[in-house]
Amino acid sequence: MNVPTASRADASPAPSGHTPLRDHVSKSVRRYLHDFNGCDPDDLYDVVLREIELPLFAEVLRHCEGNQSRAAACLGINRATLRKKLKAYGLA
Repeated sequence: MNVPTASRADASPAPSGHTPLRDHVSKSVRRYLHDFNGCDPDDLYDVVLREIELPLFAEVLRHCEGNQSRAAACLGINRATLRKKLKAYGLA
């Protein structure tokens, strides 16, 4: 099966000695799909976004000591977008 992948030049380098995040995500998605025993999920995109965004926002907020403006800048998104997402995930 040919699956397009971003070139390594497109990805931010992993910190020295660490497995790239994309490898962890790829392994988790493979495991998730395997658990369906041949059936295809109908909401995989939403599931993956939800599973990635919630801990991403929580950890970035923790890293930024709760400063939403700094967290939004760190994430590269608008502060209003971050606030909307935080509310949706019950993190606000």
